[in-house]
Amino acid sequence: MGGHWEFPGGKVGDRESEPEALIRELREELGVEARGPQFCLRLTHAYPDRTVELSFWIVRDFAGAPHGLDGQQLQWVPAADLGRQDILEADRPFIEALQRLLQ
Repeated sequence: MGGHWEFPGGKVGDRESEPEALIRELREELGVEARGPQFCLRLTHAYPDRTVELSFWIVRDFAGAPHGLDGQQLQWVPAADLGRQDILEADRPFIEALQRLLQ
């Protein structure tokens, strides 16, 4: 699914909880230490070639300045503007949930 914006994160490892996986992924991808992630939404999305199960977590507190450790481009976007980004189709319900949460 290259070429689209997406939220950071990744697969949950063996013997790893979702919050632990998120904290690890944010450390590995962005170089930040997330604190107290809060569960928001889980969904399943079917693409033509695969089905993915995704969980959306809110991280309000972290230490460090995010930077792309894997060479990926980063962009901070106001929540109100996220719907105008070229973001993966499966992530669109997360944008709506985030916008409702911030109202």
